[in-house]
Amino acid sequence: MTLSFYLGTHETSWLAAESLPRDASLFVSHRRLAKRKTLPTSRVHWALDSGGFSELQLYGEWRTTPREYVAAVRRYDEEIGNLGWAAPQDWMCEPVIIDGGQAGGIRFAGTRLSIAEHQRRTIDNFVELSTLWGDDDTNPFMPVLQGFQRDDYLRCWELYNTAGIDLTGYPVVGLGSVCRRQAEDEIGDIVRALLAIDPELPVHGFGVKLRGLEKYGQLLASADSMAWSFDARRTSLLSECAADPKVRHKNCANCMRYALRWRHSVVELLGTVAR
Repeated sequence: MTLSFYLGTHETSWLAAESLPRDASLFVSHRRLAKRKTLPTSRVHWALDSGGFSELQLYGEWRTTPREYVAAVRRYDEEIGNLGWAAPQDWMCEPVIIDGGQAGGIRFAGTRLSIAEHQRRTIDNFVELSTLWGDDDTNPFMPVLQGFQRDDYLRCWELYNTAGIDLTGYPVVGLGSVCRRQAEDEIGDIVRALLAIDPELPVHGFGVKLRGLEKYGQLLASADSMAWSFDARRTSLLSECAADPKVRHKNCANCMRYALRWRHSVVELLGTVAR
């Protein structure tokens, strides 16, 4: 299976950037796009991040309603164009999301709910978004499997079945709650367990870092990552940026030049394609 790679970015203007290669695919957050009065016209294929991690981290709940989100996605689809798919308003299941507290210097409000309740709300939201969209042929929302241990994800699959949703019929099935535990072998075990049910399941890994791509990238149909930005924040400016009199940034955390160089290394490593 050839992995389709989506380059994550905070910079919504990149969608229309002439310097972005045509074969690049971007992963852009609703939280960023929602701040814009006018939207760019995309030159490239892209997918939409619902911003769920930030919403649950900040508030312990979703403050954006399904109706508001559907209206926003419809606008992006019509005005930006080239939208491949959109993540639902799913509920991540990492312990810090549920219990709250501090992690990596970030405060988490905590939902104080169970994994089972997060799964139920994830599926209910997917059903509601699809219903509000109203057209199965153009519905951009893709289902996401949520859990933490392997059996959680298998139970989530069964919950989708119970709701009358056949995951094998979708071009993308998201694997949630993996971005903060890339080095763990259990993520690969989870994907293998899902592929044992359906070897052709098009699993998308959210926020997969290089370590994760190296460990289990060959099992995924697609993945997105903003790991380049975190790396750039901790390193010196690229020599080209330092020598460019037009460059004003202090680090390359939002630098397309750095991002594309990092993307090229991922493509070389895994033999990925845009889509």
